[in-house]
Amino acid sequence: MTFAPLQNDRFLRALNRESVDRTPIWMMRQAGRYLPEYRATRGEAGSFLDLCYNPDLACEVTLQPLRRYDFDAAILFSDILVIPQALGQHLAFKQGEGPQLEAIRDASGLGKLSVEGIHDTLGPIYETVSKLSHAIPSSTALIGFAGAPWTVATYMVEGKGSKDFPNIRRFAYGDPDGFGQLIDILVEATTQYLLKQVEAGAECIQLFETWGGVLSETGFKRWGIEPTKQIVANLRAVHPDLPIIGFPRGAGLHLIDFKKQTGVTGVGLDSGVPLDWVAQNLQKLGPVQGNLDPMLLITGGDPMFDETKRILDTLGKGPFIFNLGHGITPETPPEHVGQLVNFIRDYKG
Repeated sequence: MTFAPLQNDRFLRALNRESVDRTPIWMMRQAGRYLPEYRATRGEAGSFLDLCYNPDLACEVTLQPLRRYDFDAAILFSDILVIPQALGQHLAFKQGEGPQLEAIRDASGLGKLSVEGIHDTLGPIYETVSKLSHAIPSSTALIGFAGAPWTVATYMVEGKGSKDFPNIRRFAYGDPDGFGQLIDILVEATTQYLLKQVEAGAECIQLFETWGGVLSETGFKRWGIEPTKQIVANLRAVHPDLPIIGFPRGAGLHLIDFKKQTGVTGVGLDSGVPLDWVAQNLQKLGPVQGNLDPMLLITGGDPMFDETKRILDTLGKGPFIFNLGHGITPETPPEHVGQLVNFIRDYKG
């Protein structure tokens, strides 16, 4: 696949370390429950998974924040757990409880999973990407995404979200060969999934390593860095110039090794990473993206603007993309998002 000229695409230009007229901005979970139009579309779809697998409605909710805020990038509306579902693991989303999966606690459960046939399940998502590639403005980048293998595996092994992840850590540390088989399955499935997204029109990929911060140093290298490195290499073997952002939340000082060893184009920052350290150490290696605390979007006002100014003053000379340290929460007033976007676009430094 040959990627089109960048035109006035601030997001892709920033990832390519080119000069931009102002800081590009998009936000994780920019399509979501904080928007009344999203809630209406979600109600029309039925369940959350029905929305993910309905190309027309998934396209619509992806476009909704663009209409309001004219973000510099759109990210596919889907969920990281469509991969285990496509592999054959039962998945349901229960109201107020989040995802529920049939837990795989050891290697004996891996026989239920199969990479063959995943595209039969995931086909509607590729159709959504294709629709979006034609629907968004030419100056807006289209981001495809997936969960990184460790993070997806946490849900597959725990069977739901967790605070301390005891089951997956016991599996990974107690039977590294068996757990490695699960990671290998996820590397292959994720590679195939993302290649199809790029074929359908995604111009950039983001890998979400949401739970990488719970791993030890050696665990992060083996189960965080290595699988991401494999996926990046697999994607680049087909698309050498594909921009890829890795977001290893909670990785802290591991961010340097993550950037150097995985080959990602840019690194997403959570809200706890010290900005001066990023500017002095990480940003020299390539683009960074982040990292406003999503809670400040709820409070709004001077606290939000003051922290945004600090981020822009420290990282804004680039290469830099403004984002949050995690996703927009449902309680966020939509007008605060608009105020933040306008502040960033008007800021002269």
